[in-house]
Amino acid sequence: MASFLEIHDCRTGRSRLVHQTAALIEAPNWSPDGRFLIFNGGGLIYRLDLEEGATPQRIDTGFAVNCNNDHGISPDGRWLAISDKTETGKSCIYILPIEGGVPRRVTQNVPSWWHGWSPDGRRLAYTALRDGAFAIHTIGVEGGAETRVSDGTGHNDGPDYSPDGQWIWFNSSRGGTMQLWRIRTDGSDLQQMSNDKRVNWFPHPAPDGHCVLYLSYAPGVEGHPRDHEVELRLMDMDGGNCRTAVALFGGQGSINVPCWAPDSSAFAYVRYSRDSASEKGG
Repeated sequence: MASFLEIHDCRTGRSRLVHQTAALIEAPNWSPDGRFLIFNGGGLIYRLDLEEGATPQRIDTGFAVNCNNDHGISPDGRWLAISDKTETGKSCIYILPIEGGVPRRVTQNVPSWWHGWSPDGRRLAYTALRDGAFAIHTIGVEGGAETRVSDGTGHNDGPDYSPDGQWIWFNSSRGGTMQLWRIRTDGSDLQQMSNDKRVNWFPHPAPDGHCVLYLSYAPGVEGHPRDHEVELRLMDMDGGNCRTAVALFGGQGSINVPCWAPDSSAFAYVRYSRDSASEKGG
């Protein structure tokens, strides 16, 4: 198989390749200073500086060597949240310095999959399986008690904060088909934001608040598999003006986590070769 890490320029509508590998890589994050991308591969986390000729460098994650594709950088650029199962056997959220170091455990309950960092850097949003239900939770960066934001109706996943910190966007099958929703951070004012026949996952509001990027599958697709013809779509923050930015062969691993450039002019994603083996990512 082959993985292609690309950057899409929203102003020109063009994408450019920044890294290609025969290995499976997933889920690019963009650093707040705009200088590098982070992605996972083979249970490890890598940094790719955005300068000509740069090659990926492994970030030291200590004992955590089973990282999945749910990771992200704090708003101040100092910390990295990862989801790893080495210690517990199930996905657990940790925080470590962006340059690498010993992970500090945040969630005591598992499984937990990180997806978003609040704009003030104080809380994490994540998907958690509790009592047989997938719901959206938040927790302080120092750990402690978790707060369930959504109920467990349907499958709820992919939470990410709006740039003003007032909303958490996520995807949910509570209406039957997987669609995009948003909810206040206190769990009030639930609103459905997409309502079409396609299967929509992983909404990521742009840092400037002008639109939301999401992953869209053809009607009838179950879950969020890799190795599918998919679209990376944009919608306005009110749910209108949905349009396709990129059509690609991808899915799981393409944009699981926040991937916008800090100035909202571009986003990073991964596409896959059409002869790739259909392995399950994190």
